Amino acid sequence: MLYQITDGTVTIGGQLILSHINFEIKGNEKIAVVGKNGAGKTTLLRLIAGELELDRDDKRQGVGIASSRSLTMGMLKQQAFSDLNKTVEEVLLESCPSRETFSRERFEYEREYDILFTGFGFLKSHKKKRLSEFSGGEQTKIALIRLLLEKPDILLLDEPTNHLDIKTSEWLEQYMQQYEKAVVMVSHDRFFLDQTAEVVYEAAGGRLTKYSGNYTHYREEKLKSIRLQTKAYERQQEELDRLNQLVERFKHKPKKASFARSKKKAMERMERIAKPEEDDVHIFTGSIDPLFPGSKWVFEAEHLKIGYDKPLLELSLRIKKGQKIGLLGPNGAGKTTFLKTVAGLLPPLSGAYSLGNNITFGYFDQHSAEIESEKTVAEHFHDLFPVMTEKEMRSVLGAYLFGGSQAAKRVSSLSGGEKSRLVLAELLTSRPNFLILDEPTNHMDIQAKETLESAFKAYTGTILFVSHDRYFIRQVADSVLIFENFSAMYYPFGYEHYLERSRRGNAGEGLAAQMKAEEQALIAGIRAVPKAERHRLREISAEEAYLDWRFKAIMEKMEPAEEYYESLCERKQELTQLWHSSEGFWSGEAWDRQEEYDSLSAECQNAWEVWNELCFQWYETAYEEDILI
Repeated sequence: MLYQITDGTVTIGGQLILSHINFEIKGNEKIAVVGKNGAGKTTLLRLIAGELELDRDDKRQGVGIASSRSLTMGMLKQQAFSDLNKTVEEVLLESCPSRETFSRERFEYEREYDILFTGFGFLKSHKKKRLSEFSGGEQTKIALIRLLLEKPDILLLDEPTNHLDIKTSEWLEQYMQQYEKAVVMVSHDRFFLDQTAEVVYEAAGGRLTKYSGNYTHYREEKLKSIRLQTKAYERQQEELDRLNQLVERFKHKPKKASFARSKKKAMERMERIAKPEEDDVHIFTGSIDPLFPGSKWVFEAEHLKIGYDKPLLELSLRIKKGQKIGLLGPNGAGKTTFLKTVAGLLPPLSGAYSLGNNITFGYFDQHSAEIESEKTVAEHFHDLFPVMTEKEMRSVLGAYLFGGSQAAKRVSSLSGGEKSRLVLAELLTSRPNFLILDEPTNHMDIQAKETLESAFKAYTGTILFVSHDRYFIRQVADSVLIFENFSAMYYPFGYEHYLERSRRGNAGEGLAAQMKAEEQALIAGIRAVPKAERHRLREISAEEAYLDWRFKAIMEKMEPAEEYYESLCERKQELTQLWHSSEGFWSGEAWDRQEEYDSLSAECQNAWEVWNELCFQWYETAYEEDILI
């Protein structure tokens, strides 16, 4: 055990923050601490760093905090540097283990410092600049670099991906996965936690609860725990009601009085199960269907040049009904400009585009949430949907976390994130068939994000969106459009698949996963025509026919592989639901079908790997035929 807190309590300014907590760090564990704002996450980091002490407690057994040896701690602070006149090089060399310019230790240190410095997006020439020349966010990045170079035994990070773009966050994730020391981190970046955390502690109600695995696994386990406790609580309440009825029935009957007293004592001896707190996230179980289905092709563009004074990029593509496409790319690449052009808010510089028949769209950007009204949330919502009954309206608002007293808040008093959530609830309730969203979850807490992720996954229409929240992208997008180097590249297999392919490409295999968006129309067009009809169409050129023949062999394997994988996932889900609805699950018994479930899980993973590899083969073939760059 590297570090341990046992039965620890922390009070600050007379307010109880952490109560009788247990916490431990083993070896080089990567630990995430999650919870609502004010739950005590930063307090825990300060306690580990030695900035705070545990309250005195005469009942506590042991010293409260113990470690296997003398440990060094490193914590990222808000005011990272006292002297801003120093250069970056001067600051970073302060931690160098050797002062000799040509020593081996210094060489190794400077090499890693160069890797970190450029990895965080700086140029080598920036090392000579003074700290005062950098922005606050850049200074925070430099402070993090200094911490990583110092390599303390326990690295304490509070929101390490703040001020980082997606590319730098991905780089930091890979670095942290190989980091040789223990890390305790607080972050609202769920994707970062998924990629780096091995253990999660949830801070809630002054307590810490430990979960093994990453963030996604923690969420699954927490929801399961809530279901179990709810079922146990309900059963106990039923049993207490039954016993209480027996006591009331027989307590006045002389021959049954002793029986009634024994039941009353049984009730008193029974250890009460606390009523579980409901999870703050609402999960949509049904589908959210558009009012009008719309045509098969939602949006089509040919040689569309977008921009303001000069073109940012040119692209040709077709968006099919039901697609959920996430836009990726650096700031200034044209993502928001493209959304505005699609929505008709910005004219194209040249080229042609069109919406399909019966397409109704809902548009959201940060200005959409700039609503001011002295009406309550319930009144505001009722004015927009007057045909709804009070019960229906309350149900919808509750689903978007505006239940109870939240619905009585005035719209003008809502935070920016709450206003965004209200506007998105209005959009989804109006049920257009095409949603165009620019940073829909900005300024939202995790509970609000996960609620909206569930809603967008349940929505069966088409979505085109921009987001810097990679977890949100992974949860919602089934394909991505990458804006880079004045062009757009389409990847049809989802964000995580794209990341894996990108990493393989960075390892020297070549990123064959970068498909020109203008080629999507060609491939989609070939597939849209029934094979029996293709010989009649003059539009299908010899080149296209050849490409179709080249892809046929792979597609004949790829399509059934995908169907087989999906069927296994469905069987696994059915088996899980069957187990969750059984008596054995709620009573805590061992599952008699665990071996079958484990075998199915392994088969499902193998099927995914086969389909995954066939996807790569498809792209390699496309690359050979110059369809991809």
